[in-house]
Amino acid sequence: MLDIEFIREHVDKVRQAAEHKQLNQKVVDEVLRLDKERRDLIQKVESIKAKRNDLNDRLKKEQTEALKTESVALKRELQDLEPQLKKVEASFHDLMLQVPSIPAPDVPVGQDETGNQVHKTWGEKPQFDFPIKDHVTLGENLDLIDLERGVKIGGFRSYFTKNDLVLLEQAVLNFALNSLIAKGFTPMTVPWIVNDDALWGTGYFPWGIEDHFQTQDGQKLIGTAEVSLTAYRAGEILSEKDLPVKLVGISPCFRREVGSHGKDTKGIFRVHQFTKVEQVVLCHNDEKESIKWHEALLKNSEEILQALKLPYQVMLMCTGDMGAGQVKKYDIETWFPGQNKYRETHSDSYFLEFQARRLNIRYKTGNGETKFVHTLNNTVAATPRLLTAIMENYQQQDGSIKIPQVLQEFVGKEVITTQKAET
Repeated sequence: MLDIEFIREHVDKVRQAAEHKQLNQKVVDEVLRLDKERRDLIQKVESIKAKRNDLNDRLKKEQTEALKTESVALKRELQDLEPQLKKVEASFHDLMLQVPSIPAPDVPVGQDETGNQVHKTWGEKPQFDFPIKDHVTLGENLDLIDLERGVKIGGFRSYFTKNDLVLLEQAVLNFALNSLIAKGFTPMTVPWIVNDDALWGTGYFPWGIEDHFQTQDGQKLIGTAEVSLTAYRAGEILSEKDLPVKLVGISPCFRREVGSHGKDTKGIFRVHQFTKVEQVVLCHNDEKESIKWHEALLKNSEEILQALKLPYQVMLMCTGDMGAGQVKKYDIETWFPGQNKYRETHSDSYFLEFQARRLNIRYKTGNGETKFVHTLNNTVAATPRLLTAIMENYQQQDGSIKIPQVLQEFVGKEVITTQKAET
């Protein structure tokens, strides 16, 4: 959420942000219309209340019919205006939640993923002197993946992982989690089912309502631990000395994948349920500080991929391919030999005050001033997507899969060679 004073003073900039993010610009105009109506009503209500207070003081001294009549008239006028104000304020608040943040100056303007720019690349793509297999073939041959029974049990985009792939998944997640703990991040498990306030607060609503599963009670399943971690301090005032708050959460994630019909239908790259280690930071209200942490979170994720020796590229996302609340966003795309392309495995974003205003997370400075924190988040590791990258990059000519050296201790072996068995 933006500050209404900022919107009033930078109308053209906010309209442009909505246009560049492929959102409805008319929302901005409607916010300003309701803001004026709201302020006019507030002024009228406050004026009437002041008159009534003055009148009540006079009535204590003299009980004239004229004063009584005037008091009754003011009361009726107030009873008429207050419901109007309440209705306008509700509409105003609803529309304020639909106004996007302003992209950083170095964010490229573009309509979709074609406008994204390569920011950097790392690593040498592996060279194979044998026919490359994709993760589905590798997984089925080694009895690591069962898609047929996954679909039978859970429907489209469901799957079973088995045998050593289960161990490899736990190794990846534990390695990522331990790496962030070593950097001073507080490890947390989080609620997987949350109230709507957490999703409105983090900016997933209203834009992502359709992509969330919900319970019969109307609560929603998270699509990322970012939601629970960022909302953890909702409604609180922190002390400046507590900043930055550095959290790393591990959780299952659930996404309906609305709008991705026909995309990545093969294998376990795009699924409804996955597990993720997520890093979240709350920092001082200073854009330079946010930029510093944005780069630091990116580095944390890059170090994971570099330790796994997985080639990747960092993409600077354009305005049309980033969320409404994101000020700047990097995606890390890891190399998938079986697809002969880089695919997104991590997202790194900063929001300035956008989420903190919605969640009302503030801190008190040393001089007693109260400010909203800035928020950031980034993926550390997401499985099974990262597993598929390992499988394809580490495949051997005999059909086995070598385990990255940093994970061998977790898994307890160097190579996955399990042959398919009837189950």
